Amino acid sequence: MTQDVETSRAAGEPSAPGSRARRVPTSRASRASRDVRRPRGRRSSGGRRKAPQPGKTVFKVIAASLLSLAMATGVGVVLVYNNWNGNLKREDVSELLSNRPTKEKVAGPSEPLNILVMGSDTRAGEGNGIDGEAGGGLSDTTILFHVSANREFAYGISIPRDTAVMRPECRRKGGAVVPAANGYEKWNAAYALGGPSCTIQQFEQLSKIRVDKYVVLDFNHFKDMVNALGGVEVCIPEDIDDNEHNIHLKAGTREIKGAEALTYVRVRYRVGDGTDTQRTRRQQAFIGSMINKALSADMLARPDHLIGFLNAATASLQTDFKTVAQMADLAVTARGIGADNIKFVTTPWAYSDKVSGGIEWTPEVLKLWQLVRKDKPLTPEFLKDALSAGDKPDGTPSATGTASGTPGGTGTGTATDGPSGTPSGTPGGTASNGQPGQNPTQDGGLSTSGREQAGLCT
Repeated sequence: MTQDVETSRAAGEPSAPGSRARRVPTSRASRASRDVRRPRGRRSSGGRRKAPQPGKTVFKVIAASLLSLAMATGVGVVLVYNNWNGNLKREDVSELLSNRPTKEKVAGPSEPLNILVMGSDTRAGEGNGIDGEAGGGLSDTTILFHVSANREFAYGISIPRDTAVMRPECRRKGGAVVPAANGYEKWNAAYALGGPSCTIQQFEQLSKIRVDKYVVLDFNHFKDMVNALGGVEVCIPEDIDDNEHNIHLKAGTREIKGAEALTYVRVRYRVGDGTDTQRTRRQQAFIGSMINKALSADMLARPDHLIGFLNAATASLQTDFKTVAQMADLAVTARGIGADNIKFVTTPWAYSDKVSGGIEWTPEVLKLWQLVRKDKPLTPEFLKDALSAGDKPDGTPSATGTASGTPGGTGTGTATDGPSGTPSGTPGGTASNGQPGQNPTQDGGLSTSGREQAGLCT
């Protein structure tokens, strides 16, 4: 029996109790500040100049910026740090998970990280129902972020909410069992019925990939993060005028913020081809622009913006990261990898009648999951449809134009037509009937027609 619960309301999830914040001695910030002022060019005993370490440099700049702001405003660094820790809604769901896959051992200086990100959207307030999906407790965004063990590449894999899956049995907060589905359901039914624990259970059982950490982002606070960045640059190819939902976005490249930014990532119809899979593309491009700006030198030079962004970010998150410091480690890792080597792809898909208005994974998804398990960079068949965090909003590819962690990345194919003339997300620039798709572009990344279908500039 097919069920469609996109508009179901999730069971109430009371906030997880906050854990005691770790105090950071002021002397530590002072030492970091002195380190920043230390003259460069200091040589080791062997006479050779030591290479700078990007991660430590970023921490020193942040520490020095916070210390300077504290001295100027009288706000203590420890109080700011504790405030961020207090904002986090911590909830460890590991005890609710069962039959978890074993993480494969891979070579590298660190462990690879798999972080499942879920966007929670109640559609409350302004913009409610702009995509025809009013209701509470929905999760229209699910992205697995994979960070390599050698910290040289990373990629996000989006799972469209309309993907038809056999939802497994799971347990939600409090231990109540949510029975397995009797038939195919859409991907986001798991979150509506059981919250993050059921989504993680579903992902692990279907992909055989163990999740290390999870993050739930409340979209109703999302606009505050964008505002703290001073806006995020986007490029809209055509005017969007939707009087029914009061959506009016002018064409062109510019920075958007606030409610306008929230509308942009939510809007589905009258943009591109109007499908959820192409809205996923726009969300990927927007997140990429956010990452690029958040990790930029300009952001580090504005401690007021940095603090505002972290205030907004920590207030919008539910996670099993224990402290802000753990999340900062991840941010430093991302900056070391570089925006050009952070890619975004979507699980390969084709239209399906298993659920109303749904899609289903194609066999190529097994190759994608295998790359994650083996901690391998994306291969050309997936890179052809990838977006990069370093791409410009107007469609200009990232500076490297190469694969994540792989030199000489190949070009891009495009979503091609299946036998019935309907688009398919099959990788490799090939239609589901085996006919070749468009020739790839030179630098890699989403093709011109792919960007047009997603409502992105070319």
